[in-house]
Amino acid sequence: MLLAQMLGFSVFRGTNLLRARGLLSAVGVRAIHGHEVAKGEDLSVPMYCDRKDSPLPDIPYVQKLNTEQEALKEKEKGSWKNLTNEEKIALYRIAFHQSYADMCKSNSEWKTVMGGTFIFIGFTGLIVWWQTAHVYPPKPHTFNEEWKEKQAKRMLDMQMNPIEGFASKWDYEKNEWKK
Repeated sequence: MLLAQMLGFSVFRGTNLLRARGLLSAVGVRAIHGHEVAKGEDLSVPMYCDRKDSPLPDIPYVQKLNTEQEALKEKEKGSWKNLTNEEKIALYRIAFHQSYADMCKSNSEWKTVMGGTFIFIGFTGLIVWWQTAHVYPPKPHTFNEEWKEKQAKRMLDMQMNPIEGFASKWDYEKNEWKK
């Protein structure tokens, strides 16, 4: 232990080194045993995405062109007056998946969000109802209106806080609340 500390090598550094090399991870173990490993996205290269805040993506939508699309790209280099509307639309769809109008078009996602919200609120309401019915004890008898009236009468009879409190608002001669 002391030697490892002196050398600046800890157990955590050693496992991190092995994990970085892929020797301790589950992926590394699967790769050793001959199973295929799915590759992750390389986020260092530009990727295509349709976004309203940046409508011009870094790369075109179609990366690998077929022969028809390659011929269309060659025709694009000439005069655009020679292109038909269908060819112009096809060129646009090579570069972009959706138009800006398609991206801005409303969808019905709000229905899903509202439905999920209402389901969550309803489920929470059921839990609260179940807790009040089966978990919480019944209300104490001191919450009854009859008990509250008796308690107020007792406080008035005892003349509790006669200067500024409860009893100061009671007229003892007329036997009613002061106005």
